[in-house]
Order: sequence, then C-alpha cells, then structure tokens
Amino acid sequence: MSKRQPTSPAAPPQPEQFPVLWPMQTRWADNDHYGHVNNVTYYSYFDSAVNGWLMSTTGVDIRELEAIGVVAETSCRYLAELSFPDRLQVGLAVDRLGTQSITYSLAIFRESGDSLIPAATGRFVHVYVDPTTRRPVPIPDQIRKAAAQLVTSPPSTT
Repeated sequence: MSKRQPTSPAAPPQPEQFPVLWPMQTRWADNDHYGHVNNVTYYSYFDSAVNGWLMSTTGVDIRELEAIGVVAETSCRYLAELSFPDRLQVGLAVDRLGTQSITYSLAIFRESGDSLIPAATGRFVHVYVDPTTRRPVPIPDQIRKAAAQLVTSPPSTT
C-alpha cells in the first residue's frame, strides 16, 4: 500500500490574471457569528459581480433577454478571511465560452492600501435556458460578445 503524498495548494491568484476587476463592498450583514464573512456569501459576491458586469457591459437588463443564465455549477476555495467593512475586487475571466454555457474563473481580492490580497478563488458555470421551458438554448449574442472580452484561453466550439 502506497502512502499518498500531500498535494501543494495552487499558487494564489494575481489580479493581472483577470481581464476585469469588479468592485464590491462587504456589508454589515455578511459577517457571521464568528466575526468574518460567512462562506455562502462568497458565492453571492461571485453572482453579483458576474451579473453586474454583464448588465453594465451589455447595457441591457439581462433578465429581459430571450435566454437567461442559470447557475449549473459553482465552487469556492477560501484563502483568507474577509470581514465588514472590507472593500473587495472580484476578478472575472472566462475559461470556456461554449454554445449554451459559460465557465467563469473568479477570484476575490481584499483591498489593503495599494495592494490586493487574494481571499478566494471560484468557478461559476452559467447555462443559458429558455425562460419558460428551462431547456438549454444558445447564449444570447449580447452575452456572447461581452463574455468574449473575458476569455483567457482558446474558446471552445461545443
């Protein structure tokens, strides 16, 4: 029986790895009983940054498009605690721009003077669906055009 070797954690993300840094502010209600931002709130930051950036970039209310992005998968790796009143920057990149889905690579950085301290990394998959049937459909053109600005690897054709 072989002994499993511990794996080393991936290098912390750097702001330069992300085409967009979206500003975010922690809120008083984000802190939990232990005095730091609760783990589930990080997902809210991801969701708010992606959708806020999409609305700002496209100039349209994405909730009114012919297809809506529903979250099919998320993950978060916590690197450092956050607490109110931290100011944040959420790094946005696209790892995969498919026909019906977008896979985002995300990072949360805490502002500290002139530095950005990595606090979390994440993955966020939007699948575009018909608002009525909830069946997958092609990504709307406005969303595809915006997301293409964030692609950091060769685009997928599937």
